[in-house]
Amino acid sequence: MIFNQIVTENYAIYNGDCIEIMPMIPAESIGLSIFSPPFAELYTYSDEIADMGNSKDYKEFFSAFQFLVNDLYRVMMQGRNVCVHCMDLPIQKGKEGYIGLRDFSNMIRECFENVGFIYHSRVTIWKDPVIEMQRTKALGLLHKQIKKDATMSRVGLPDYILVFRKDGERSNPVQCNISVDTWQKYASPVWHDINYSNTLNLNGSRDEKDEKHICPLQLDTIDRLITLYSNKGDTVLTPFAGIGSEIYQAILRGRNGIGIELKESYFNVAVKNCEKAVQSKNQLALFDDTKNQEEESNFENNSFQS
Repeated sequence: MIFNQIVTENYAIYNGDCIEIMPMIPAESIGLSIFSPPFAELYTYSDEIADMGNSKDYKEFFSAFQFLVNDLYRVMMQGRNVCVHCMDLPIQKGKEGYIGLRDFSNMIRECFENVGFIYHSRVTIWKDPVIEMQRTKALGLLHKQIKKDATMSRVGLPDYILVFRKDGERSNPVQCNISVDTWQKYASPVWHDINYSNTLNLNGSRDEKDEKHICPLQLDTIDRLITLYSNKGDTVLTPFAGIGSEIYQAILRGRNGIGIELKESYFNVAVKNCEKAVQSKNQLALFDDTKNQEEESNFENNSFQS
């Protein structure tokens, strides 16, 4: 069911369950998909029954997630990529009786390979372990644990971007015109320079009853993926739109966007953010037109004088 929708020339955003809305998207119409899925039971995003974040366990989560991946394979153009932001997840002693890590990224990989996607690449995004320690108070990151028993100490948890490719005939290859220096930076297996504060504004996205998680994907990360893996005019899809970060950046980069978001407050903010992107894009286009007109006028004047 679609609760609300905004469809424009540059983007379409739907308020509803991605499992129900994805079948409405035409086959092989998406040039790139970027998203950060719900981290299973780690965070509570909404009270909706359809929210994958409310799964009782990982088996239930991946049972629903597999439906999404099946449809992703259908809507992706041949030869194009899906980029999934994720991380390994902590196993809590209070829930499971021991402290450890769950290989969430590998579980996602298996879902994609089940339907025919090729596991193409993995980017590790560096995160500050001090900030993680201050935020989570994880036992393994505490300095006092080193002194007490270092066998329980661990390194910080990075973010990952998993890239999956739908194989097939590449009738519309991606032309990425970046410099050698830029490519060498992007080709690094670890991205050290992502600015974690460069995100869209969260104002208005949190409900009074919200308890926890609002963490939009960094615009730096999104911008690199759009630059690397899509052409201008392509459609970029995010089935978990949140406040619209992926669509926002796609618009600025001359792409179109489709976003699906279950939570109404996130949907409303996503629409506002995408409108801001359209306005920014139009202002830049107006500036370029004015600049070109001035250059043409100067050329004509100089030619006349000579």
